[in-house]
Amino acid sequence: MRPFLFLSVRPEVEAVGPEYESVRRAMGVDASRLDHLRLDVEPLGVLRLDGFAGVVVGGSPYNVTTPDAHKHPVQRRVEADLARLAEAALERDHPLIFTCYGIGVLTRVLGGHVGTLHGEQAAAVEITLTADGLADPLVGVLPERFDALVGHKEATERLPADAVLLASSAACPVQVYRVGSHVYATQFHPEVSAGDFVARAQVYRHHGYFPASELRAVSERLAAASVTESQRMLRRFVELADA
Repeated sequence: MRPFLFLSVRPEVEAVGPEYESVRRAMGVDASRLDHLRLDVEPLGVLRLDGFAGVVVGGSPYNVTTPDAHKHPVQRRVEADLARLAEAALERDHPLIFTCYGIGVLTRVLGGHVGTLHGEQAAAVEITLTADGLADPLVGVLPERFDALVGHKEATERLPADAVLLASSAACPVQVYRVGSHVYATQFHPEVSAGDFVARAQVYRHHGYFPASELRAVSERLAAASVTESQRMLRRFVELADA
């Protein structure tokens, strides 16, 4: 069977390995089937999508809404690489899932609008599937309502014309959408357990996802969250890509 590819875009080295392991575990694959490329370190280069059963793009503290003049050159290159990846996957309708930061990149590629009105602090929130979500082969395996972990400063404010809305939350109307049959984007994190997110909160406690002084209280709330349903999403992604 063909391998999968995980693209990480986190400059914080202490978060990279744990994120890879979270994704691998949620996908239910061995390390031998999940290649890893750090886009913050190495450019994407020539990507032969047909060599991979599917591609997963991880999250990042980067924000696409940051003015270009204030973006680090690495972020500008990463966003260009991800945009190129999105365009290639859309052209081939190849299995690809963007998580968190990546939904902003895809939304812009497709002509939607990303803004800061619907940010969510690090927490577990209730996700509700739309009618299209309930019928979708990927997210339709999840309950109509389930909890997932979020933490983001920006979100899709205008859905791209070609996108199908699959899930929302009370504070963030666009949590998951699909383009074509196999390209997905999710605002929440489908890869993490509660413990994973507590550890990630430690790394990003000074990044504005919650008041740093409230780290202990935030960690306790995160640790108490039940997000086993949302983690089924990546395993289903593998099943569909391998079919």
